[in-house]
Amino acid sequence: MRANISKKALWITRTAVLVAMLVILQMASSLISGGNQFVTGSVVNMALIVAVMIGGLPTGLSVAVVSPVMAKLLGVGPFWSIIPFIIAGNMMLTIVWHIIGNKKTGNKYIAQIIALLVAAVSKFLVLYFGIVKIAVPLILKLPEQQASAVSAIFSFPQLITASIGGALAIVVLATLNKAIPKKDR
Repeated sequence: MRANISKKALWITRTAVLVAMLVILQMASSLISGGNQFVTGSVVNMALIVAVMIGGLPTGLSVAVVSPVMAKLLGVGPFWSIIPFIIAGNMMLTIVWHIIGNKKTGNKYIAQIIALLVAAVSKFLVLYFGIVKIAVPLILKLPEQQASAVSAIFSFPQLITASIGGALAIVVLATLNKAIPKKDR
């Protein structure tokens, strides 16, 4: 019983720390870069990937869900009505990284590069079809200029930021793997 409580406490603590890290990185990168989508988006994607690879799928999914909600609450997020689509994109990224990036056979760096590519394309597709093709025309019903701006944010730049975030995560994970033995994570 005590070991089970310890595992739950460890999971809650680890997840809370990773959520806090993501929120801090999100705010800092937004402030430092002046809200540059490529900087903030890349940092957020890196944090999502690190969360799932360090904490496991439940932690990664928790961070994926909390991230856009916290961003909105802190004033750096988009419309509430598109947050479910962003959550879906984040979840897709974390699930793909969990499945492919954790492959135990073969070269782990090759698995991570494949995870980077598949996850970036998967997240891009979820966001593009969810927001650009569904939310903008059917839910938001924005004026043409604003609809165009939102669509531009949630199209090709998402592929770039997910790819950069994946590349940064590979570097961070390699450093963490050297610094923290697997048994201590």
